[in-house]
Amino acid sequence: MIHGPRRYLVRHVTRYTYDDVLEACYNRGLLQPRELPFQRVLSSEVVATPPSELVTTHRDYFGNASVYLECRTPTTELEVAATSVVQVDRQPPDLAALDAWTVAGAAAAVAAGADPVDVAEFTLPSPLVVSGPAVRAYAASVLAPERPFGEAVAALTHRIFEDFRYRQGTTSVRTTLAELLEQRQGVCQDFAHLAVGCLRSVGLPARYVSGYLETAPPPGREKLQGADATHAWASVLTPSGEWLDLDPTNDHFTDSRYIVTAWGRDFSDVSPLRGVVFTEAGTSTLTVEVDVDPLPLAD
Repeated sequence: MIHGPRRYLVRHVTRYTYDDVLEACYNRGLLQPRELPFQRVLSSEVVATPPSELVTTHRDYFGNASVYLECRTPTTELEVAATSVVQVDRQPPDLAALDAWTVAGAAAAVAAGADPVDVAEFTLPSPLVVSGPAVRAYAASVLAPERPFGEAVAALTHRIFEDFRYRQGTTSVRTTLAELLEQRQGVCQDFAHLAVGCLRSVGLPARYVSGYLETAPPPGREKLQGADATHAWASVLTPSGEWLDLDPTNDHFTDSRYIVTAWGRDFSDVSPLRGVVFTEAGTSTLTVEVDVDPLPLAD
């Protein structure tokens, strides 16, 4: 794990190609990193090609940076490129301090001391995270009420990593947690949803976090341009009022390689780009290119 300050250039390019003219499109994107105590956004811009006739920005319900792009120039290809420079400085979590509470004690302390809106918002079921019997049974095997809280969260992270195989193309946004538990394979989005569902099932507010992770190429190979990807992980509210980020896909807590773009109840709240298009096209092709490149720290 890497802690201490890290600086990155992040480029996220989404490209849609159509077999007929795209007359107009109206898109909403969550493509720019959040300003956070451990994360500074030094620059960030979103540019569409063809150029958008209207561009507006605002903070959405969860405080994420949201950009609206309206393009009415006829085209057969639309590209949306987000480019950001961000500095991250995360410190390791103090699990020993979190072990002062049990799982049940942490849930009770959060319910008594946290903002009731946050507690309800991130504990109740959401469109893509429904904690049914299968999820509750899986969570109970790790998040026992009497287990020390920090130890239990670390165990959940490890358990999902061990029990599931990372395999692209086996799930979609419509895959339920019950289906995931049956097939035991998926991607980071699925594992984050499962962690969120397990934590909520024992009364702990948990949210879905979307962003980027610095990756390294295989030994002896150069890093390919555009070969990175968006990433997703989970976050749980602790009795101290802080959120603890955990990545079950990689079996550890987040560090300074993780860049936060947005968070919400589940993926449906933080889709990077969505919208409406007007076209007679019968088919379209989507390509996404992501680069997370380290930059030298300023003197």
